[in-house]
Amino acid sequence: MVLVFGTDEAGRGPVIGPLVTAGLVIDEKDMHKLEDIGVKDSKLLTPRQREHLYDKILNIVKDNMVIIISPKEIDDALESNSLNLNWLEAIKTADMVNKLKPDRAILDCPSTNLKAYSAYVRNHLKDKTIKIISEHKADTKYPIVAAASIIAKVTRDREIQNIKKEIGEEIGSGYPSDPITQKFMKENHSKYPDIFRKTWVSYKRLQQQQLQRSLADF
Repeated sequence: MVLVFGTDEAGRGPVIGPLVTAGLVIDEKDMHKLEDIGVKDSKLLTPRQREHLYDKILNIVKDNMVIIISPKEIDDALESNSLNLNWLEAIKTADMVNKLKPDRAILDCPSTNLKAYSAYVRNHLKDKTIKIISEHKADTKYPIVAAASIIAKVTRDREIQNIKKEIGEEIGSGYPSDPITQKFMKENHSKYPDIFRKTWVSYKRLQQQQLQRSLADF
């Protein structure tokens, strides 16, 4: 049995909600089963198709792990001297590999420097013998990475729905370019601070505008 690990994330860009990273392990001989059920890069599937595949994927793979990274943890990483979003994702990837113990790990690399990213992940692995394959757009080439992208995206979408239910307001997709998100953020960035990534330029701009208005009023 050769255990192959694949990982991908969802939600790097949004100003609202968590970043979700998912890792799956499959027996190499079962890889075709993912293709048989129609697994492909999550961006090429509708939300309904992703939801339909979610349980099917989890029934095929040997093991899985999902990590939900809160806005605060993202902000803390970006405000530190030693981390950025890529390195934070790399650490979470290593955590999943350490737990799931595959023979080979295939990573959808977020960094422009494949070699540096792979080395950073390997540095955080307990078992240095695990083979690492790190590629851009790995979710379009490897079914196990595509499957991980679906699990991550469905989980992220569910988290956004939970936020909507919790606060009882429409927040849009959470992306800064979304007009609904822009309107919600403008009206509520101080009311619901925990759901926002405060290091994002769009959030900082609103904070600055609020400060300027406060000073003008004073």
